[in-house]
Amino acid sequence: MKKLTSIPLAVMAVSLGITQAANAQGRGNDKPLGAIYVTSQGLYYDTFKTTDLPPRGRFQQLFPDTPMGPSTDYGPGDPGYVGGRWWVDTNNDGMMDELDTYFSCPLLGPGREEP
Repeated sequence: MKKLTSIPLAVMAVSLGITQAANAQGRGNDKPLGAIYVTSQGLYYDTFKTTDLPPRGRFQQLFPDTPMGPSTDYGPGDPGYVGGRWWVDTNNDGMMDELDTYFSCPLLGPGREEP
């Protein structure tokens, strides 16, 4: 039960961090944007949350709580990258369903090796 209650908290933390990143003025400023680690590339990408989405269409899974921070398997240029349409398995059942979290959050290049 503890694991199920920690997942919504992790999703909320990712969402808040990404929402705060939307207030940043862009690359090259002293206000960091949020970052997502792409495991297939070994790179971090800046990002910001644009909107919540209904659970329809194609989504890519985002893992909110990994040692590298929020991470995903594919990024820009990789087969399987769907342009920043993310789902988080909020109810931890391994399937996309109505109880999960869906949102848009584009990855901004270029990727970099450090967060």
